[in-house]
Amino acid sequence: MELAYYSDYAVRLVNTEQPERGSDSLTTVEAVRELFGPAQQVARRATDSDVTRLRAVRTRLRAVFEAADGGDEVLAVDLLNALMMEFPVSPQISGHEYRDADGRPDWHMHIADHAANATASFAATAGMGLAFHLTELGVDRLGICEARPCRNAYLDTSTNRSRRYCSDRCATRANVAAYRARKRLESERSARTGRTADTAQDSTPATER
Repeated sequence: MELAYYSDYAVRLVNTEQPERGSDSLTTVEAVRELFGPAQQVARRATDSDVTRLRAVRTRLRAVFEAADGGDEVLAVDLLNALMMEFPVSPQISGHEYRDADGRPDWHMHIADHAANATASFAATAGMGLAFHLTELGVDRLGICEARPCRNAYLDTSTNRSRRYCSDRCATRANVAAYRARKRLESERSARTGRTADTAQDSTPATER
């Protein structure tokens, strides 16, 4: 099973909303279909009802990422388990799409689509992908971008578990902000030191000057 591919379903859905910016791109059936990527057969089943249903799933998935990011592993697992219980998957072996050099099927695990609607299919795929990612790499690999007001979800695939931002853009923006904050603090300290020195000089008796 392509873990990175399936777990990315969860990230894509969560990041359709940026709460601190008041933005939400999941507003139309077309937006729902875009989430499925190459899974066009499932996407064609999407209706207006899936917009509302997927928003509810999005809220629950964000809660998983936020719990993991906050260090509450048990809560993150409990929330994800509840989601998978509600949206179970039907795995099957597939290989008809891929062939090796000898023309034989490249057998792999695939999530079969027997869901009642597009939302159930997407939620089942996202939940199972995220579960594999969590159990194989660790709960601390699920994060929320530290660059406010972004707060996008991300999956940390770095070798030293050092990722803190959802993108290079956010990392650069955060570093620039931190640099400016340091410079501002240094300027304020220099100004205070200068004022202290001036005060000390003014208080020196005239006979000592």
